Amino acid sequence: MLTFTLILAALLLDRLLGEPRRWHPLVGFGALIDAAERHGYADDRRRGAWLVAGLVIPLVLFSAWLTAPAWGWAVELILLYLAIGWRSLGEHGRSIGAALLQGDLPQARERVAFLVSRDTQNIDETEISKATVESVLENGNDAVFAPIFWFVVAGAPGVVAYRLVNTLDAMWGYRNDRYRHFGWAAARLDDVLNYIPARLTALAYALAAGGIDGTRRAFRCWHHQGTAWKSPNAGPVMAAGAGALGVRLGGAAIYHGRSEGRPDLGEGADAQGVDIERALDLMRRAMGIWLVVLGIGALVIMM
Repeated sequence: MLTFTLILAALLLDRLLGEPRRWHPLVGFGALIDAAERHGYADDRRRGAWLVAGLVIPLVLFSAWLTAPAWGWAVELILLYLAIGWRSLGEHGRSIGAALLQGDLPQARERVAFLVSRDTQNIDETEISKATVESVLENGNDAVFAPIFWFVVAGAPGVVAYRLVNTLDAMWGYRNDRYRHFGWAAARLDDVLNYIPARLTALAYALAAGGIDGTRRAFRCWHHQGTAWKSPNAGPVMAAGAGALGVRLGGAAIYHGRSEGRPDLGEGADAQGVDIERALDLMRRAMGIWLVVLGIGALVIMM
């Protein structure tokens, strides 16, 4: 029951406070990653793996030490709160939706660049909308559902390990000439840690579709389209979410000046600005399903 209570408290803190505007630990960890890359880079898988281990393991052990005393539950609450980015994701998504509603494409392009790694200078309203909905669905797993999953499984050390690896993957997990070997360990470890939570997130999106037809469509898209995506975890999450919303995502996008063909995800018309809020609503309903299941599990354990 303590774990469930801490999850509820962390979600409440996120809704009330959002992410810290200054001194966020993940920002500091990002600076540490940059320093490690500057001084330790080599086009070699083993070098990348050793750096990942050296960056993650000491901080995970430190988090375990911090939570060992009787008051360790307070540290667990703070660490889980810092790992969750639900309110921040909603704020970013709604700011893009508002810019689209006002017809301000330059502002929408500028804001969507904070969420995605593709080139956004010349994308149109439909591409902005699709990129934002994709990011909301995928980051719903990465910044909300997966941290909670690993907190349930392994407490504060689990959520710290997950968020550190996820940050390393975001910075080193590219399949380009610089990171194909050096970032291999970060990318593969992130794939492993996300495998189960991503599929539980996809399941929750499907069940939260709001009707049997939407749920069936979400499962169909997950089954037929999710495995075609370049990421083994983002594919199922975004395909199920797109199916639940009844919109089409994916398609070609420009990365680092080159057009990259991507499979279509979902069914129906291309996502539009109004679908950003619908994606955020889907996340809320999916979280409701998670909390019901976690609450029932906590009660069963207490009996």
